[in-house]
Order: sequence, then C-alpha cells, then structure tokens
Amino acid sequence: MGGKSDELIVLWTSGDREVALKMVFMYTLNSKLRGWWKEVTLIVWGPSSKLISVDTELQDYLSKMKKTGVKLLAWKTCSDLYGVSDDLEKLGIEVKKMGVPLTELIKGDCKIIAM
Repeated sequence: MGGKSDELIVLWTSGDREVALKMVFMYTLNSKLRGWWKEVTLIVWGPSSKLISVDTELQDYLSKMKKTGVKLLAWKTCSDLYGVSDDLEKLGIEVKKMGVPLTELIKGDCKIIAM
C-alpha cells in the first residue's frame, strides 16, 4: 500500500451479506483478475469484520481473492471491539491499526472506494 495511481483500495464497511457478494467481493476480485488495477487491497472495517468472521461462503470467496493477489487488511481497533481479530488473522487477513495508514492513502494517489 503505497498510494500509487494504479492502486485500488476497497474499504468494506457494510455488515450486509448481499452487499458483500453482489458488490464488494465481485468488484474486488474482478479488478485483480481482469487487470483493471495493478494493485488491489481490501480493507475490512467496521461491521464487515464480524460478518466475515462467521460466514463460511464469504470466507471461501475471500480466500479466492487472496489467491489472485488481493491484499487483505483489517482495522484492529474495530475487530477487537467485535472480538474477532484472531478469527480474521486465521483467515489470512493482516489485522493492524489503520487510522494513519488509511489517512496517508487518502492523501496519496491511489483510488479508494467504500462499500
């Protein structure tokens, strides 16, 4: 995550399963598979952290994204509040403090979409 102009950051905040399947995951995966963006990062933030910790279908989809090269991150403060930080790490998501890194990305050249 360096804030490059050919880098997409998908900020996934919704706890809605349909939003995850029909928008967030579909666009994120295809962005990487089809080469729409050179680098693609999915940030799990807010209620999405609880949803992904319990939904096995979404977990399988997330695994597919990781295999294609999508970088997976989660905001530690929020996942700690939901008590799911360990669960997210077991799914291969890097769990860390995101306030400063996200602020730097917003100030940089990358493109950010929130869903």
